[in-house]
Amino acid sequence: MLKNDSWIRHQARLGMIDPFQFRLVRHRDCGGRQQSVLSFGCSSFGYDLRLSPQEFLVFRHVPGTVMNPKRFNPSNLEPTDLHHDEDGDYFILPAHSYGLGVALEHLKVPGHITVICLGKSTYARMGIILNATPAEASWEGHLTLEFSNSSGADCRIYAGEGICQLLFLEGEPCETSYAARNGKYHNQPERVTMARM
Repeated sequence: MLKNDSWIRHQARLGMIDPFQFRLVRHRDCGGRQQSVLSFGCSSFGYDLRLSPQEFLVFRHVPGTVMNPKRFNPSNLEPTDLHHDEDGDYFILPAHSYGLGVALEHLKVPGHITVICLGKSTYARMGIILNATPAEASWEGHLTLEFSNSSGADCRIYAGEGICQLLFLEGEPCETSYAARNGKYHNQPERVTMARM
């Protein structure tokens, strides 16, 4: 069953999402004026996470290099500067590239829930595709988020604003949770977590 806003708010009070925004935020005060933001916070049947300003890494092209998930080489990633103007704080994801960011909010998923993380349609309309990411029962940490820029233009990715939506799916209690099996991506910090074997 897909969980609703009242369930999400109740679980947030118990520590499921921190920090937690009880209502969907579309504007914030910026020096006395209202600034439009990509929405974040609790919605009808989900929660819109924000992108952390801590780190955003972009894969660079290294001629002759073949990426190998069994021997991930972090030197193929380079940090991206955080920029700022009247529209907010942002990273730039170059055209036809791939980048990694991290969620601002810390999650602590209940043992009978699996969370699915989906991209926001505002970004999808610009060609930014967010990999659908699961957070299984009892997973805890800051989600590492994977972005593909399928467009022919460089795109802004705003930090501190909505970046993806979480959907909370309830199931029968599992025999072995993600925490119990010591999953390799458990307890991720608010930094990009590299591919692990």
